[in-house]
Amino acid sequence: MSETLLDVQGLSCPLPVLKANKALRALPPGAQLVVLATDPAAAKDFPAYCAETGHELVEAAEAEGVWRFVLRKKEAA
Repeated sequence: MSETLLDVQGLSCPLPVLKANKALRALPPGAQLVVLATDPAAAKDFPAYCAETGHELVEAAEAEGVWRFVLRKKEAA
């Protein structure tokens, strides 16, 4: 399975989600996007984004101030 890394550390809301959205549009259905973010708001933003768009939030974890989100792009309709 394809996996792409998006490092948005240092960016503040709403940029991490906007950049993730743009990156996901370029990926094929089922591909995974790994996002690294330092904005504390990302902990709420990414689950809400996935709930709204239908993408799957596979993983959300924080270590030493860096959030790691794994998103799976939804299958084509």
